[in-house]
Amino acid sequence: MATRTEIIQTISERFPHLSHADVEYSVKEILGAMHQSLVRGDRIEIRGFGSFVNRSYGSYQGRNPKTGQLVQVAPKRVPFFKVG
Repeated sequence: MATRTEIIQTISERFPHLSHADVEYSVKEILGAMHQSLVRGDRIEIRGFGSFVNRSYGSYQGRNPKTGQLVQVAPKRVPFFKVG
């Protein structure tokens, strides 16, 4: 998995006619838009690559691994990538 910095570096090397600042801005905007879509609960599909969806998990009772004490874990949504 590549980090944001690695993605920016790769694109800058592949397209030397683009300034590094423009590539950095574009990557941040695209990833920001993807983040906002997932926050809204939308599905993101990139043809030939895969899709991102939110998986919902209900509340459950877990244990604190350090103390062994029972704790209530709140329901949550977690992003999930499916290869396409």
